[in-house]
Amino acid sequence: MSSKILLSAFAALAAVTSASAADLGKGKKAPPAPVVSPWEWTVGGGATTNYIFRGISQSDNKPSVNANAEIRYVINDNYTVYLGGAGSSVKLTNQDTSPSTEWDVMGGLRTTYGAFTVDIGAVGYLYSKTVNSIFLTTPNWVEVYAKTSYAVNDSFTVGLNGFFTPSYLDSGSSGQYVAGTAAYKFGDFALSGEFGRQFLGRPDATHKLNAGNTISLPDYNYWNAGASYSYKIATLDLRYHDSDLSKTKCYYITNTTGVANQSKYCGAAFVATLSFALTNKDVK
Repeated sequence: MSSKILLSAFAALAAVTSASAADLGKGKKAPPAPVVSPWEWTVGGGATTNYIFRGISQSDNKPSVNANAEIRYVINDNYTVYLGGAGSSVKLTNQDTSPSTEWDVMGGLRTTYGAFTVDIGAVGYLYSKTVNSIFLTTPNWVEVYAKTSYAVNDSFTVGLNGFFTPSYLDSGSSGQYVAGTAAYKFGDFALSGEFGRQFLGRPDATHKLNAGNTISLPDYNYWNAGASYSYKIATLDLRYHDSDLSKTKCYYITNTTGVANQSKYCGAAFVATLSFALTNKDVK
């Protein structure tokens, strides 16, 4: 009898133990994964001692301020579409009334596959309305572009960019710009540079840059190199810019003069830029 009682007790204990193990196996349900919004954004701004675009000052070699914003929709890990805008203070000519503001509107598609990134899009350069002896029309114009980059490792990135416009500065002259880039990052510091060539054509009779200039605009090389330091949302960039444009060839493009038929808008320049960029991730 005692053996039967003992066996019954062991059986009951085994049943309880099995039931407890089954309950432990079920456990609590894992909390649902947080919903990640496909929308991202960046807003920023800054100031520079000289707004230089491909070797040519857009601010009469004087300081310029700017602001920018971009909104992005992340389709998946490989594709992102974006739309952005920027505004900068400018002075395109020192010989006549100049547009005071440049507005840039851009949009495109960025694709990423491992270390390789391609950005295809278009940008429009729009200016506050001004018609004078330099610009017979407001010099609004559009470029399409393809920008590529390859991350050699976590620190070193190289790139190749191409731009095309059917009418550079609304002159009727087509333009192509091709450039190679490189950047090396170490902590919050970075070294970077660019070397490119701008190809230009002949202004047409309607959109020529001024009444006396219908000759072909000069092709030229442009380069820059510099260092930057980033702290939180702020970046300080110190950069050297130069091109092989002579003052006379620069005049053919800008028509801004220091002395007869020569422009001071081109040439070697050291530029300091302080910028700020805030993203949606910074405000979480």
